[in-house]
Amino acid sequence: MSGPTSPEEFQKQMQEFLQKQFKGFSAPGFAGAAPSGTDTTPEPEPKRDAFEFAHKPRDVKAHLDRFVIKQEEAKKVLSVALCDHYNAVHQAFEGEEQGHYTKQNVMLIGPTGVGKTYLIRSIAELIGVPFVKADATKFSETGYVGGDVEDLVRDLVRQADGDVERARYGIIYIDEIDKIASASEQHGGRDVSGQGVQTTLLKLMEETEVPARSQHDMAGQIQAMMEGMRGGKKEGDTINTRHILFVVSGAFAHLDKIVGRRLKESAIGFAANSQEVVEGGRILEHAKTPDFIKFGFEPEFIGRLPVRVVCHPLSVDDLEAILKTSEGSIIRQYKQSFAAYGINARFENNGLRRIAELAIDEQTGARGLMTVCEKVFRDLKFELPSSRVREFAVDDALVDDPKTVLQTLLENAPEQEAAEVDETLQQFADAFTEQHGLTIAFTADARKRLASLAGESSLSVYDFCKSHFRDLHFGLKLISGNTGTTEFELDESFAEDPDTALSERVVASYKSKKV
Repeated sequence: MSGPTSPEEFQKQMQEFLQKQFKGFSAPGFAGAAPSGTDTTPEPEPKRDAFEFAHKPRDVKAHLDRFVIKQEEAKKVLSVALCDHYNAVHQAFEGEEQGHYTKQNVMLIGPTGVGKTYLIRSIAELIGVPFVKADATKFSETGYVGGDVEDLVRDLVRQADGDVERARYGIIYIDEIDKIASASEQHGGRDVSGQGVQTTLLKLMEETEVPARSQHDMAGQIQAMMEGMRGGKKEGDTINTRHILFVVSGAFAHLDKIVGRRLKESAIGFAANSQEVVEGGRILEHAKTPDFIKFGFEPEFIGRLPVRVVCHPLSVDDLEAILKTSEGSIIRQYKQSFAAYGINARFENNGLRRIAELAIDEQTGARGLMTVCEKVFRDLKFELPSSRVREFAVDDALVDDPKTVLQTLLENAPEQEAAEVDETLQQFADAFTEQHGLTIAFTADARKRLASLAGESSLSVYDFCKSHFRDLHFGLKLISGNTGTTEFELDESFAEDPDTALSERVVASYKSKKV
């Protein structure tokens, strides 16, 4: 029996174990002690390029216009805020920072599906910074453990491929921030969980040091143990959140009522002539800090979100414009899906308009477009790839009654040319040989009959053969075992009734085996 493992050997074994268990794990400071006599000089880090930012607000908005329809005011405000922030970051990295810069964290207000996430994601892609999106509700569900919220910062490191320096100027986007409000008016008391999450987020949004590796996960505990065995404690790298931009968003249901009451109260008496009571969808543009505090946010928390942008609901015209002009339109996705099977889907204007009209009824903004398209195209995406249909038009008739239009398309599917049939049958034969190790060939009569049968079924010849000859390999392998034959010619009888023809051949093979 071997003696006890030395600390150095144990550390080496644990390092090898972690490298296997956590492929790509490269948390700073985790190296373990090298065996005695080994050179422990760390390799020099590759030289990083200085952070560069040369965009102007109009350039940023032009980029957003390619992907997000409407929300003009929101795009302008975000463009200015983002440029101010990253210009300040650039100056700090160049050592030219002047005084203390107040970070312009952003709050987006608006219903679901109006492009809030898309705006921030598009900006992050333009600037080329790490981007992390999270849902605030997971923090309110798990309580206000600081480590949970700090994981957002660590996720930036993962998105930056372990580059801590690059993670220090990433973007953290937290959706449904209104769910952590602790409004006594709505809940009858203070929501301690939501209040605690606000407090923790407040520290991150201002400036704090977050360990690049959590001490609560297994890797962190193992490292702490190994550092203790070395007789010292080495602090791991940390991420300073000073230059991380925080963007939060939410629908803020009932905030309009709070704003509306304040506006009505301010319009009474001497201020009646100077104050205008705002009604309708743009009332949230008049929201002020006291309204958010009354909604349930801590004054310090809302104070760290100086840039507040309202995104407005989308109209039918807006949804139609998204389908037609947005570079991220789902129409491109559906055209590509059908094109993968050699099918050309032509989207007509009246079809796009009808999709937008149905999507508005879903009341989920642009997300309603996907909901409608999924219902319209689900049967077509299942049936058409195996059919002879190679082109169809997406018009209002198809959107309103896709099942009927699909049936018409299948019934009127064009016949395949003789040359195409021969090529398709050869492809099927080659695939059969590759899968089962048996060679098959079709006679001329068999090819004609298969083309006719496939025409009656609306399937392509290839897909018809896959179904028609699904059990062919079982019988041919029996025949091959009895006779040693690996090449078979399939005549018209196989095309007409493969089970009967195959059964006769199997019986004959057993008879020849006895002889």
